[in-house]
Amino acid sequence: MRVLITGGAGFLGSHLTDRFLADGHEVVGLDNFITGHPDNIAHLASNQKYEFVQHNISTYTYVKGKLDGVLHFASPASPIDYLELPIPTLKVGALGTHNALGLAKEKGARFFLASTSEVYGDPLVHPQPETYWGNVNPVGPRGVYDEAKRFAEALTMAYHRFHGLDTRIVRIFNTYGPRMKLNDGRVVPAFLDQALRGEPMTVFGTGSQTRSFCYVSDLVDGLYRLMLSEERYPVNLGNPREMTILEFAEHIRRMTGTKSEIVFRDLPEDDPKQRQPDITKARALLGWEPRVPLDEGLRETVAYFRGIAASVA
Repeated sequence: MRVLITGGAGFLGSHLTDRFLADGHEVVGLDNFITGHPDNIAHLASNQKYEFVQHNISTYTYVKGKLDGVLHFASPASPIDYLELPIPTLKVGALGTHNALGLAKEKGARFFLASTSEVYGDPLVHPQPETYWGNVNPVGPRGVYDEAKRFAEALTMAYHRFHGLDTRIVRIFNTYGPRMKLNDGRVVPAFLDQALRGEPMTVFGTGSQTRSFCYVSDLVDGLYRLMLSEERYPVNLGNPREMTILEFAEHIRRMTGTKSEIVFRDLPEDDPKQRQPDITKARALLGWEPRVPLDEGLRETVAYFRGIAASVA
């Protein structure tokens, strides 16, 4: 196959690129570096099956040659990024998705949308199955990301139903691993950055809110399987092992050996109290579930962040 991956220099987009190339496919990566980084794809510079295009998918987009797949991963995805970039976040969910869908339609390519567990908002159903419609505040600060992804899902299904476009939708739950940004704002890099610097580790609220953490190699395997499947409707991918934020902070302290104390701050507006995927559908349709234990994934991630810190020092 020859596929286009938007957001190809981002955390997930670059790992997904590696997977497609490892399986012998050709990849065109597209990114405007608004949140992605050239370092994430530097190792691909001499790869003859990889081509990179610096471009904003929210503007007119054309790619030469045949495409078998268009995988739309472009978007600010962390609270820090989408709260600082609210308009670009909405644009890439709306205009960017429209452009990517139009390109897939013109090329006769399969379209793959990277959606998010944020479409469930602050959920009233736990764990969250794909049939749950969510509890989202459209005018709250997080609405720029939540509603961008919800609109992107609706637009994807409209292209499927009206134009007969072959489409896939994944709802991604908390994922971590190498190539995340230290200033990402999500809990794994935030805790690791603070712990490795010996600074206080910030827990919002009481720390009783829950999250689940999926290592990036597990997630990419699920993404790849979904791309090759025949499922048109959304599929959750994430690790169903749930833990509180306070438990996770203590876990990071033990793993890193840090002397950092834990400090508490006010809970951000509309911060979800629970987040755990129901992956029954992924198990049945894709034969997929996470394999990498938390400690193993965190060791790889800590080693990466330590390397980043050493290179900056």
